Amino acid sequence: MDQDYTSYKEYKERKGRDIDSGLTCECGVYGIVTNGDHNSLEIAQMILFGLEALQHRGQESTGMVTSNGTVFHTHKGMGLARNVFNADSMKKLTGNMGIGHTRYSTSAASEQINCQPFVVHSMHGLLSVAHNGELVNAASLRKMVLERGVGLSTRSDSELITQALCLNPPEGEVNGPDWPARIKHLMQLAPLSYSLVIMLKDKIYAVRDPYGNRPLCLGKYPAIEETDDMSSGWVVASESCAFLSFIRYIREVMPGEIIEITEKGIKTVEIVPRPEGHKQAFCIFEYVYFARPNTVFEGQEVYTVRSQCGRQLALEHPLEADIVGSVPESGNAAAYGYSLQSGIPFGELLSKNTYVGRTFIQPNNSLRRLNVALKFSKFFKRIQI
Repeated sequence: MDQDYTSYKEYKERKGRDIDSGLTCECGVYGIVTNGDHNSLEIAQMILFGLEALQHRGQESTGMVTSNGTVFHTHKGMGLARNVFNADSMKKLTGNMGIGHTRYSTSAASEQINCQPFVVHSMHGLLSVAHNGELVNAASLRKMVLERGVGLSTRSDSELITQALCLNPPEGEVNGPDWPARIKHLMQLAPLSYSLVIMLKDKIYAVRDPYGNRPLCLGKYPAIEETDDMSSGWVVASESCAFLSFIRYIREVMPGEIIEITEKGIKTVEIVPRPEGHKQAFCIFEYVYFARPNTVFEGQEVYTVRSQCGRQLALEHPLEADIVGSVPESGNAAAYGYSLQSGIPFGELLSKNTYVGRTFIQPNNSLRRLNVALKFSKFFKRIQI
């Protein structure tokens, strides 16, 4: 996004980009690096657990790339993680580090070719990227890449990220590739919106855009604090819910921060600032709807925020009513909060089919409407309070 545009809305109005008006950037990313003598299949299994915990962020496709320090192993496919990864595919995903992705369509169609993580061959070796977000200046970046004579195989803005990372940084490089400088250059070319996990053969970079629009958090493996360093590692994920019980939540990746994760540990190599006068812009949709209720953002649990929003709504818009109901599941906490503040009893008004996935992240409106019809039904009789 050009620096004189102060918001995504202003950019769309003045540039007239041909994009959907809805929010379309809630994928899930996951990465892990271990420094111990792990069974290499354990790493792939941990990534799979993480992807299943992030499945609410994308149900169209999923993928995983692992590295043993020399070779990348890749498996991707359409559908849910539990269906894409089977015993045979998991056996091939060996290594002491890896990244994964669950996809909800952004700027490209719901097709096998757009499954992430993307893997490219650069002058300096293999590079793999998983991306949560949507580049607001994807059109201009695509034009820049094509004008350099580079062919693109997809319409995904995530592929543009891999190509931008292959560019030499403006200040040049002396002793081989300077990956932090390349990532910083990418962040200057595209200020938002993204959280990234970028894997080279021997390290992973965790990156969050300078506006902090998309979530990204850091965890330590295993969860107990005192462990043998030779059997520990670091994990990065879109949401803390993906850490489950065996990974200890440490903190969020800061807006603009580039974290390097290797077998030796982690270090912040750069924090890219926002333009002067520009504010942080975390996506409110995460709190309202998208994130799991047990996820922690900005030091507060999502469930608590939703409940407090319900309480505040009751204060600002009091009503006389017999019952407070919700559209499950994301509306439950807000409805409970409204009920507690107002004193109006809470009751279930809709019966949810638990075998139907999230409807918002279906690739088109027709499928969303169909899935809503399958997902919810009214209770036959009025609930007695």
